[in-house]
Amino acid sequence: MSGQRTPTSEVLVVGGGLVGLTTALVLRHHGVAVTVVEKRSTTSPQPKARRFHMRSMEIFRELGLAELVHHAARDLAGHDRMAVGRTLAEAEQLPPWQPSGPGGAVVEVSPEAPCLIAQDVLEPVLRQAAVDAGATVRFDTELVAFEQHDDEVVADLLDRVGGDRSRLRARYLVAADGARSPIRQALGIGRSGRGAIGEPSVNVYFHADLGEVVRGREFNLCQLEHPDAPGALASVDGRHRWVFMGNGKAIDRDWPAALRAALGVPAPDLEIRSVLPWQAEMLIADRYSSGRVHLAGDAAHVMPPFAASGANTGIADAHNLGWKLAAVLRGHAAPALLDSYDAERRPAGWFAADQSSRRTLNLRDLMSAPEPTLAHTLVLAAGGFQYTEGALCNDPEKANDPEKANDPEPITEFNPVGRIGTRIPHRWLDQARTRSTIDLAGPGWALLTGNRTPHPTPGRTGLAVHHCDVDFLPAEQSLLVRPDHVIAWRGTDPTAATEAFAALLNGRGSATELSPTG
Repeated sequence: MSGQRTPTSEVLVVGGGLVGLTTALVLRHHGVAVTVVEKRSTTSPQPKARRFHMRSMEIFRELGLAELVHHAARDLAGHDRMAVGRTLAEAEQLPPWQPSGPGGAVVEVSPEAPCLIAQDVLEPVLRQAAVDAGATVRFDTELVAFEQHDDEVVADLLDRVGGDRSRLRARYLVAADGARSPIRQALGIGRSGRGAIGEPSVNVYFHADLGEVVRGREFNLCQLEHPDAPGALASVDGRHRWVFMGNGKAIDRDWPAALRAALGVPAPDLEIRSVLPWQAEMLIADRYSSGRVHLAGDAAHVMPPFAASGANTGIADAHNLGWKLAAVLRGHAAPALLDSYDAERRPAGWFAADQSSRRTLNLRDLMSAPEPTLAHTLVLAAGGFQYTEGALCNDPEKANDPEKANDPEPITEFNPVGRIGTRIPHRWLDQARTRSTIDLAGPGWALLTGNRTPHPTPGRTGLAVHHCDVDFLPAEQSLLVRPDHVIAWRGTDPTAATEAFAALLNGRGSATELSPTG
């Protein structure tokens, strides 16, 4: 490499899986130059996570990918029910679950429906989208070492096909390199949590044409109670691809015979594709950031796979970190803004992991008698976790009034009313139901004002001002919404949003004015 200039990228993402690719897409959405390196030759060959909830689909919506993802997921459209039976042949669907709010009222939670799509189907879609968006994506490329300096990270890369070594300089590095994360280990970041949870498990991925067996009883997950092979059957494509999840104490067994017993049909074409033992764990990194390196996804948190909590939490990590890196790289924010990534996402990761760890795997209990102390399902599915520290400006009037200040977002019921630190509630803004309050922010900031709120002074920034007549925004109030759809400030004086905006971005209190929108 003598005489050659070392290639550069604003951000280096290590890990080309679900979270790494989503990080790249978010960064490109904000105009940041990004390089992704992945030591594997391809995206995941395993189905892995399959359920991507409303909040994740809202993020894909902002990126312009929701329709593409729903199209790729068409094989599992309508497979959102649960089922239980002694065998698959005998299984019956459980009653559908209807989202509800306070008092049992049916609520419309999001502009996007949740999506069932296997990770080995989704990741190639995201990889191509990242390339189309202008990201540099290099598979068969391994990070073998890195050094942090005052203004950059220098990465040593290995081409695993040709054996060539190269260097790349980046302003920041995002470690999306999995649960064992060599980067996290190199930084000396420990993990805390419950550790191993429950008994060892095994996933048996197999192919068999069971389309006629399940016709009219299509499901997402089916609990099988056969005494010789109890477990759960996950539908990967609704017809040919399936994952059986069972007890991992006896891995070496006649799996075709065990599966046929659990299925209750001969399944002559049954073909085992893989048998993977695993252990559910709850472990959260003690720090999400170290200098110019930030952890995301499984590198930051591992948790039991209840409703793909780990994957959905990782997507939210990427969305949170991406806009902050972009703001700092563009000089719109001080580097101290990045401290809020750990302050916000580490408690969020702990919350998701704790909730996932406490959930029952018995579908009968889950559907009929949910544990009342657990978070409401929509709190998990619609991003209902409330940030209490980070890039937020609390209302000084409430801060001085203990009764008003003690207004946390509830978790055992779903009742979003626009509290600071929460995702802005969804409301349709047009009769055609094509534009949501969720759409008002991202990739820029938004100021939502009530009908009687005085208009702020126009300025030179990209912050859009929207007059909204919605039930969670009284006419005299305003909300400042971040690019990740989180409410950062709420108050009655819209001009105070100017100061809040400046304080959040640069901490210097400089005058940063707001721009109106048409």
